[in-house]
Amino acid sequence: MNQEVTAYIENLPKWQADISSTLRNMVHETISEAEERIQYKKPHFMKNGHYAAVISPSKDAIAFMIMNANGIDFPKEFEGPAERKWIKLKEGSTPDLFTLSGLLKQASVTL
Repeated sequence: MNQEVTAYIENLPKWQADISSTLRNMVHETISEAEERIQYKKPHFMKNGHYAAVISPSKDAIAFMIMNANGIDFPKEFEGPAERKWIKLKEGSTPDLFTLSGLLKQASVTL
C-alpha cells in the first residue's frame, strides 16, 4: 500500500478515515493487483494503468467512485454518467461491501 494514501486517510476526520480505510481494503481484496496513488488530491486505485476506483472525501460525505461502469446495472443510490458511478456515504453509514465489491469486480474485469 502507498504511504501517501495511508497518510491521506489518517489525516481525515475519524469517521471519514474509518470509511475510507474500509473501502481501501475492499478495493485491494477485490482487485489484488490494484495500484494506488494520490492524484488530484484524492486516493485513486488503478489496474493495469487504468482507473478503477476513487475515494473522494467532502465536508459531509465520502464518495466512492467506480470507473469503467458502462453497461453495468447499478443500484438507484448511485449517481453519475454511464462511464463512472459513485455512491455518497455519510457519517454513521456502513458501506455495503458485498455490493460494492461485486460492482467493482464487474467494472474492472476488462481493465
